[in-house]
Amino acid sequence: MHIRRTLLLLVALTLVAAACGDSGTTETTAAPTATTQGTTDTTDGSTDTTVDEMGDWPEEIVFGFIPSEQQEGLQTNIEPFMEALSEKLGITVTGLVTADYTGLVVALGTGQADLGAFGPFGYVQAKDQYDNIEVMIQSIRFGSDLYHGQWFTNDPSICDAPPVPGALENEAGSPVLKAPTEVVALQVGWTFGDSGLEPEVLEDGTAVDPGLACTASLDKVVGKRVAFTSSTSTSGAVFPQLQLINAGIDIENDIEYEYVGGHDTAVEAVYSGDFDIGVSFDDARRNLRTENPDVGSKVIVFNITDDIPNDVVAANSNLPESLLDAIYDAIDEYLQTEEGEAVLDEIYGWTDIRRADEADFAIIREAAEKLGVTED
Repeated sequence: MHIRRTLLLLVALTLVAAACGDSGTTETTAAPTATTQGTTDTTDGSTDTTVDEMGDWPEEIVFGFIPSEQQEGLQTNIEPFMEALSEKLGITVTGLVTADYTGLVVALGTGQADLGAFGPFGYVQAKDQYDNIEVMIQSIRFGSDLYHGQWFTNDPSICDAPPVPGALENEAGSPVLKAPTEVVALQVGWTFGDSGLEPEVLEDGTAVDPGLACTASLDKVVGKRVAFTSSTSTSGAVFPQLQLINAGIDIENDIEYEYVGGHDTAVEAVYSGDFDIGVSFDDARRNLRTENPDVGSKVIVFNITDDIPNDVVAANSNLPESLLDAIYDAIDEYLQTEEGEAVLDEIYGWTDIRRADEADFAIIREAAEKLGVTED
């Protein structure tokens, strides 16, 4: 194993502590020097010089992830992805699940990681902290590069009408209740079959409950225990909290809340009754359906945030451009395989990617300014 990989294990344990140190120092990933290969044409004595575009690639790169599920589970789930990238690129790609957002920012900003999967708000803050971080990939889910946060509860009495199998979508600035097959996000209880969307049945024959939804005002949140994911999660905290402020609800005095970590942790907290209300990306209930096939009927979606640009992959801009292009192509090709589609759906629900555009994140910066949130 390379010395760097050994160091990474130490880094993973100390990233949060490192975040409190000097963030102005940027280290670059060690890479072999570009090689020039010369060949002599024996007919005229001239030399044909070609440059090996892989000559300045590092022998190993590190792809960092922030947990949207239990950290150990995510580390296991990303391994097939890392192996596929390693094979395609011809260099070692190591997956690193950091304890939190801050750890990934520090790792990418200081050169301890080369790629990082971020939510849009996390990316914006990371970019503001480190100039060498640039957005590279925009994720797409079922044809859309937008998503929203969803509010959910275990108390159907807060609904304006009895909850039904369905989902919410924004129309003219307001959430509208639709059939679960008429929204972009794949809802719990549904899967893609040979004829399109169909009710999901697990391998053991257990039917997954279709996700219930209703409409309810955010005023119903007042006085409740609310599970946010993390303070830097776009869909799990930033946009939902901005909604509350815009509705005249005082986050510190009108609700009781905690940051519980991952999105499926927030769903589980409401499912188990530890919290009255939670927030996650849509539809994070699917992450619990294998062990809790009734999660869709017990955890009811009742409101959503404004539309948000999908999550991204950011890169250390010091990497060779040829490598960045190759990484994009490798991920794109992996998504076209059955394994890639299944693995990336399990990790983050991606079904496609496109090149990211920095201009798309202006709405995230505006939301952060209005909420008064800055980088840790």
